[in-house]
Amino acid sequence: MAAESGRQFWKRSAKLPGSIQPVYGAQHPPLDSRLTKNFIKDRSKAGGLPMKSKKASSFHEFARSTSDAWDIGDDEDEDFSSSSSSSLQTLNSKVAKATAAQVLENHSKLRAKPERCQPALGDLPTNCKVIKSSSEAQLSRTSEEACVRSPLQKQQSLPLRPVIPLVARISDQNASGAPPMTVREKTRLEKFRQLLSSHNTDLDELRKCSWPGVPREVRPVTWRLLSGYLPANSERRKLTLQRKREEYFGFIQQYYDSRNEEHHQDTYRQIHIDIPRTNPLIPLFQQPLVQEIFERILFIWAIRHPASGYVQGINDLVTPFFVVFLSEHVEEDVENFDVTNLSQDVLRSIEADSFWCMSKLLDGIQDNYTFAQPGIQKKVKALEELVSRIDEQVHNHFRKYEVEYLQFAFRWMNNLLMRELPLRCTIRLWDTYQSEPEGFSHFHLYVCAAFLIKWRKEILDEEDFQGLLMLLQNLPTIHWGNEEIGLLLAEAYRLKYMFADAPNHYRR
Repeated sequence: MAAESGRQFWKRSAKLPGSIQPVYGAQHPPLDSRLTKNFIKDRSKAGGLPMKSKKASSFHEFARSTSDAWDIGDDEDEDFSSSSSSSLQTLNSKVAKATAAQVLENHSKLRAKPERCQPALGDLPTNCKVIKSSSEAQLSRTSEEACVRSPLQKQQSLPLRPVIPLVARISDQNASGAPPMTVREKTRLEKFRQLLSSHNTDLDELRKCSWPGVPREVRPVTWRLLSGYLPANSERRKLTLQRKREEYFGFIQQYYDSRNEEHHQDTYRQIHIDIPRTNPLIPLFQQPLVQEIFERILFIWAIRHPASGYVQGINDLVTPFFVVFLSEHVEEDVENFDVTNLSQDVLRSIEADSFWCMSKLLDGIQDNYTFAQPGIQKKVKALEELVSRIDEQVHNHFRKYEVEYLQFAFRWMNNLLMRELPLRCTIRLWDTYQSEPEGFSHFHLYVCAAFLIKWRKEILDEEDFQGLLMLLQNLPTIHWGNEEIGLLLAEAYRLKYMFADAPNHYRR
């Protein structure tokens, strides 16, 4: 019975150039509607699987109607052998000859139809290598079988899209895959080296050169200079580093043991909770030794700044400095680097330098972290006023759906956009922040405005409160690199130029 139904099926569908159809998805166009319609019509007339109508009502129904032919390569030989063994004894010679002639005629007709398959093979990329079989038996397969397999081969040969890692790489490379060092970048690097090696570094010129980004090779010393941690005089730098590092570890000896005292328990407990949450998907920051370093830095800073103390979010501000100063001693990408491979002296210098540079940064925005965080509230209000003047349509869209700026922009101000951008982008952003006057406070406001308007189309497409907040708290920036940050900073500079000194400009 199974053999009989198998023969009937192939007889009915022989007029089609391959009765098995691949599973179509985003990489393939839909089936030819005429072939699909004829195929289903023939199946329903011949008493195939019962169907509610002449047309397949869904893809699943169509798949079920062809489910008996998914394994043509295996079933064809099986059906033929079983049918021949059951009926060979009852066939006379005339029937056998007539059947053989009919098979040969059908086979020759099918071999004359390979043009029906050519478009699928012609769509293959020119650089695709066609895998040839290693046996003569496989080479002599029917063209019908070749038609079935060619769409599948096409699907495998399509160029694969690059896989975007869950965690963006920290390495200072553009996301577009640009070469690591162009002629222009080599020229800029030489310019930086001349500035840094001079007896008295011209800090104004260094800021000007750093605004469009600092080369990775000279970023550590450039950041120390721009943050005010190192003096411009090159002869004083070594002694200054030695003195400041000793001073920091003097604080460790003096204050760190007090973390177990009752009046410091709340501060230390909160730091201890927040440290594992710092970039939790980057292996570097999950190493116990790195977490101990961060705990010491944050606790000492909190003890020395009682007006604000430790506030959640400050833990994120250590990471760019730590990565930059670590890269001074590590050639490969630091994301997966095991810090236990470094000497104790190197780790101590990285820790002390990270503490002092973070302290310099926070000195300029400390009102962000004092009681009730008035600095952040002022900046969020300023952002709302700025957006209402830059893009009234976006501003009114927020008002229509009752979205408050504080609900999404508080984190932008508290963490300096670190939760919205990959770490490599934050490092590039901070090159410019340290070059701008009041970069982490005043200029950051215009960067946030430019960042918000960057997503205006996506914002206007959302038409409910929940959708807007979900978008604004999960913006798709994982693929961003230097190019995107450069465009964002250029737009922020334009906004600053237009609005910073013109409070009534474009007011309606």
